[in-house]
Amino acid sequence: MGFDGPIWPIHPTRAEVGGEVAYPTPDHLPGVPDASFVAINREATVDMVRRLRDIGAGGAICFASGFREAEAETGNGTALQDALLAAAGDMPFLGPNCYGLLNLVDGVVLWPDVHGAVRCDRGVAILSQSSNIAINLTMQTRGLPVAFVVTVGNQAQTGLAEIGATLLADPRVTALGLYIEGIGDLAAFEVLATVAQAQGKRIVALKAGVSEAAQLATLSHTASLAGSAASASALFARLGVAEVTSLSTLLETLKIFHQGGGLIAPRIAAASCSGGEASLMADTAAPRGVQFPALTQTQASALRAALGPKVALANPLDYHTYIWADVPAMTACFAALLDGPIEMGLLVLDWPRADRGDGAAWDLALDAFAAAVQQTGTRGAVLASLPENLPEACALACLARGLLPLSGIETALDAIAAAATPAMGRPAPIWHGPVPAPGRTLSEAEAKAALAAHGLPIPRSEAALTPEDAAAAAARMGDPVALKGSGVAHKTEAGLVVLGLKTPEAVQMVAQRMNVGAYLVEEMIENVVAELLIGVTRDPAHGLMLTLGAGGQLTEIWHDATHLLLPVTAGDIDAALARLRIAPLLAGYRGKPAADRRAIVAAILAVQDYVGAYRDQVLEVEVNPLLCLPDRAVAADALIQLGERD
Repeated sequence: MGFDGPIWPIHPTRAEVGGEVAYPTPDHLPGVPDASFVAINREATVDMVRRLRDIGAGGAICFASGFREAEAETGNGTALQDALLAAAGDMPFLGPNCYGLLNLVDGVVLWPDVHGAVRCDRGVAILSQSSNIAINLTMQTRGLPVAFVVTVGNQAQTGLAEIGATLLADPRVTALGLYIEGIGDLAAFEVLATVAQAQGKRIVALKAGVSEAAQLATLSHTASLAGSAASASALFARLGVAEVTSLSTLLETLKIFHQGGGLIAPRIAAASCSGGEASLMADTAAPRGVQFPALTQTQASALRAALGPKVALANPLDYHTYIWADVPAMTACFAALLDGPIEMGLLVLDWPRADRGDGAAWDLALDAFAAAVQQTGTRGAVLASLPENLPEACALACLARGLLPLSGIETALDAIAAAATPAMGRPAPIWHGPVPAPGRTLSEAEAKAALAAHGLPIPRSEAALTPEDAAAAAARMGDPVALKGSGVAHKTEAGLVVLGLKTPEAVQMVAQRMNVGAYLVEEMIENVVAELLIGVTRDPAHGLMLTLGAGGQLTEIWHDATHLLLPVTAGDIDAALARLRIAPLLAGYRGKPAADRRAIVAAILAVQDYVGAYRDQVLEVEVNPLLCLPDRAVAADALIQLGERD
């Protein structure tokens, strides 16, 4: 990489390593190293780190494995990692069990293997919890300038978030890409997002793995809708981190962030000389939420003047080949298309194989599009429908013209959708903490009373111990009632919920048939517009998560849910409700009454208020269903599972 400073190998027996003079110990070095790569076995690593600290070395990368990650196999990995921390003291180190770093702006490589990275003056930083994934990413030939690649290993001392914040503070770094297997320090990750916000730079993350710890022994329907993956997505959305699901999309999103930052919305225009490509673009964009705004009258008039009468005008545009190789005409066409209500314009352009055809004519289209982008000031990208049809040399040619090279229709549109992730709004701390030990599950009556004390509306009800007591309670209520057997989490599935009982005698007969130790007699709630689920679960990695979804008996069939990390605001809740598939029901579907939106939001905030009061104890809270009426919202059932602190 062209590093022009001194390199001092340390080796106990060799006089020379890699053409450089070697020294037997750190004490024999001619000076104090700024950074050291420790590539010896795990036991020797601990002693070497101590020696480096003693001479005042700036820091170290610990390559060896066999530390805490191998406790099950070695039996002493955790103890050895603790010894490594003690040996390092206040000297920073990366790892152990990591490949180190590639600094491609300064030409510093502390890395034990092959890589495909090249020097650059500025670019993105990539931070990975997998060293092999990091190697793979360096081999990209997509024209993405990479300034830094850093692997973190065990994060025994220096964590992913701390490294990421340091990289973002470097003015030569334009964006940050993360490959994450687990977030160990949630508070530090919040700080990372805050640093990115302050720097005006964006983060894109690929989260791998689903934690079993996230699926606590829940008793509710919420567990089928929530988990580690859902809470990680909620965390990223909360902090303004764009989430992707593939390495290819990670790289393409980084390109967008590198060249112009995020998108306000996924609104684009696309030009192609093929109807097939235009149709494929439209079809691929639709399920991803990427929008092709209709042409304005101004755009249509300018396009008609450039293309003549034979071309059908639309967005995406098939401009045919009437003007192919006519640079002024192509420039006019592209400028007209870009002059609309869009965030980015795309030119679909697949280069021919170098051994099969001459790409000179394609360069003319590239020049025309670059001129149109400069003329209109709209961000421009060149998109090859297949990644192999955008060779690295062509991608670099795009960058040289101020154009963004994108590889593959599906991946590019995924990246555009990800790049439109809103930046972090309010940096309110997320509620998180240690997971308490399992405690007790409140009965339905207890759970409702506890939530009602924090403002959640509940039906009139009476507890009863015998069928006769249940009948007497029904007589006092005087209206049709619901009868529930107590002591079972999923009462409906167990046949312990019967609705619309009109007489005390009917209540007593049903209670005798249920034959349980306790009952709840409850007023019937009528004129229900829709049923919602409100659930709160505790994810050990990401904090307390709120799940809102379609409620009632069909919760797990609908799987219509959205997730937020607590605390939330009324605005957050309202936006989340609008994302549900049952949102039209809440708004009043086909002339039917709408639900009381304010009452729904207030009910959800009441649940949050309870969770906030007991957040060091709460394992799970569920209201299912919340009955949504035109004039109120009422919790028909509730469950609370509390833990115990030592």
